[in-house]
Amino acid sequence: MSKEYKNYIKKLKINKFKVILCQILIAVLFIVIWQVLADKNLINTFITSSPKNIINTLISLYNQNNLFLHIWVSVKETIIAFLITSIVSILIAIILYNFDFLSKVLDPYLTILNSLPKVALGPIIIIWIGANTKSIITISVLISIIVSIQTIYNGFKNTDKLKIKLLNTFNASKKDILLNVVIPSNKDIILNTFKINISMCLIGVITGEFLTSKAGIGYLILYGSQVFNLNLVMSGIFLLTIISFVMYKIVLLISKK
Repeated sequence: MSKEYKNYIKKLKINKFKVILCQILIAVLFIVIWQVLADKNLINTFITSSPKNIINTLISLYNQNNLFLHIWVSVKETIIAFLITSIVSILIAIILYNFDFLSKVLDPYLTILNSLPKVALGPIIIIWIGANTKSIITISVLISIIVSIQTIYNGFKNTDKLKIKLLNTFNASKKDILLNVVIPSNKDIILNTFKINISMCLIGVITGEFLTSKAGIGYLILYGSQVFNLNLVMSGIFLLTIISFVMYKIVLLISKK
């Protein structure tokens, strides 16, 4: 490598380090200020809790052998919903791309389904499927799948027409065009959709757990609010933040690979 290129790479690494450092400092500063305000009784810890109370609550959950149980339930449901959403949305987008008439027929229905508040469908889903894990996963899939389908399908439609025309001149089949032009050209869109899906699926799982669950982070938050235990509620929100960050980073790492 040339000296200029090495300096360029060095600058990129330094800038990346500065960004990460600033992100960490902001988080640490927020936690410190929060705890100081709580210690000085400048905020009502019954309403806002505090970092120390959250840590003590998490330790209590761990000692009761409940902490990892609730985490695993929510993570498992999110992963299942994410896999279903990602696979089904790609398959439906491919079908809509290959059958233009069908896509025109279904377009208004997809828009209507996307605009419906999925939480309102929760009670119906629970009656149809039952108050169990399946209904939670179904709610999560419904929240994320329509946007995923529309995003990927629009990416397919906007594929470079010249590339498609070039393959058509060589009598390429629809399968060849799909596998060699359409999907590779929209790789970034698909991967970005996956990044959004993991967050949307987690939101859907928590929403489902609010409606029907006996375990999970959503259950912890709901139970804490019902008994006015704000330490438990804030602990649940803290766990959601960590889980969301970790799962996003995993999807990001897989996307890079």
